[in-house]
Amino acid sequence: MRIGILASGGLSHVTIDEELDRDILKAMARKDLEELGALPINKLNSGSSEIRNWLVVAGAVEELDLGWHDYQPCYRTAAGNGCGMAFAIWR
Repeated sequence: MRIGILASGGLSHVTIDEELDRDILKAMARKDLEELGALPINKLNSGSSEIRNWLVVAGAVEELDLGWHDYQPCYRTAAGNGCGMAFAIWR
């Protein structure tokens, strides 16, 4: 049986945190569920709470490899507002 999971949403929101976003993608690629589970709760609030969706997917596909991912920080203002957009495929 083949199952597909499709989700939308970015990583950090409101104020982009590129370091956090990239660390999350690296931890998912390494299947480091301990690191992902230790993320500071205060980093997962407001719009950045969508990161929790990524954590659920990482757990659901833990037996698969993160074969491809891309990250684009989409800034709307010079103050750093925007959304860190990520795209990923597990196989």
